[in-house]
Amino acid sequence: MGTIIHQPADQMMAGHAIGILLLNTGYPIIPGNVANASTYDYPVRFTVVEGADSPRLIGGDPTLLEPILAAARELVRDGCRAIVGACGYFARFQRELAEALPVPVFLSSLCQVPMVLGALQPEQRLGILCAKRSSLDQRMLSAVGIREDAPIVVAGMEDSPGFRGAILEDQGWMDLEQVRDEVVGAAVRLVEDHPDLGALLLECSDMPPYAKQIQDATGLPVWDYVTLIDWIHSSVVRRTLDGFI
Repeated sequence: MGTIIHQPADQMMAGHAIGILLLNTGYPIIPGNVANASTYDYPVRFTVVEGADSPRLIGGDPTLLEPILAAARELVRDGCRAIVGACGYFARFQRELAEALPVPVFLSSLCQVPMVLGALQPEQRLGILCAKRSSLDQRMLSAVGIREDAPIVVAGMEDSPGFRGAILEDQGWMDLEQVRDEVVGAAVRLVEDHPDLGALLLECSDMPPYAKQIQDATGLPVWDYVTLIDWIHSSVVRRTLDGFI
């Protein structure tokens, strides 16, 4: 008898293990951005959360829970094996979605923080570069397992005009070189101001395009959304390992 497989009756597509929740945004989604499919070496499935824009999510609007959950359930029905949020501030809803869904949930790149901290030397701290420092509150950090006394240093991009206009204010266009220089410059200043940093983590889904330049400029390991999503994919889609001894 041949191999018999079953697929859920309401699943009309297959082959995309990672489901990614998107915000309603109007700026260019460049390669390396979490919302750009060419960022990945494997298929991903996107869906936009109804009514979710940057101000509402970053501001912590609790009414977003239901549309976020509805969008995540749609991705699970489509066959996704793990759910990711394409903005670090989705972390506000990490616990609710993890409890409600039958697949692993990693809503923020901040989910990597506890693991990275465990890899650093006792005297070292982790630098986190985020979109808006004032909105990265302890409630959100706790939702992804970051203790109040965690050895982290956080810097935001809200005072950088190019980044603020394009990402936080959704002006509809982006000066690519200006935003790149602002993000890399902010990371360099963070390291210069805090010589005890042993690594950097980029909270924002718009920052991975600059991760290599940040690493080249600081000499530190850099974690971001892409390192998280690649790791998740490697876990939910295992490959046969060939080789020799």
